[in-house]
Amino acid sequence: MQHTGREIQLAQALVEAADTLTDAFEATRYLQVISDHCVELLAARAAGIMLIDGGRAVSLAGSSRQQEVALDLLEAQHGGGPCLDSYSSGQPVPPVSIRLAHADARWPDFTERALRHDVMATYAVPLRRRETLLGALNVFVPTPPEHDGRAGETELALAQALADAAAVGLQNHRAYVQYRTLAGQLQEALSSRVRIEQAKGMLAERWGTGADDAFAALRQYARRRRLPIDRVASAVIERVADDAELRGEGGESGGTVGGPA
Repeated sequence: MQHTGREIQLAQALVEAADTLTDAFEATRYLQVISDHCVELLAARAAGIMLIDGGRAVSLAGSSRQQEVALDLLEAQHGGGPCLDSYSSGQPVPPVSIRLAHADARWPDFTERALRHDVMATYAVPLRRRETLLGALNVFVPTPPEHDGRAGETELALAQALADAAAVGLQNHRAYVQYRTLAGQLQEALSSRVRIEQAKGMLAERWGTGADDAFAALRQYARRRRLPIDRVASAVIERVADDAELRGEGGESGGTVGGPA
């Protein structure tokens, strides 16, 4: 089976959209790359992505090509536009003639700016992952909508495929960040426990007492000094803690280590 250049380019775009499991990920740059693929695949003048939360735009990203145009047209949608319509309905907004929409007073601010930028048609698709809506992808076209409805359906389907891939990429990165954060917290907790056990052992051996009494000394010292017990344990391991002071403050009752419980 032979594949067209457009099919190969789409496959490459989808692979790139999935590559978000990295600490170097930067959302605005990522959305710009997705918009760039839209421009190339859909023969658009420009494209942009609006991330929306609670019905309000929280982030805008435009294609590298005609970036100022893309950002201007996204910003013009504060009072209504294809992005907000697509997000609100969760459905695509099929190709719309800008001139007709302007004549019908549909999205007046947006259509006026679009005509100023020689944009003749637009369409938008939601950024969604199952039931979760993240925003919308907007494509700006320099020619009126195709009379052949099937051609418009093809462009809309391609845009939706890229938007779906971007939504998956964004959510995967969010999950990745949460996983890395949790893994770091668990690793730090484990390392802290190891340090405390090591400090307990060192003190118990040095003082010739039980591990429980050594731990009581660590804990009481930490409480009185308002320090994390892990920090006290590190000081013991590094041999910079005042041994006499530690020992004098051991035990829950304030006695010496090894004294009455």
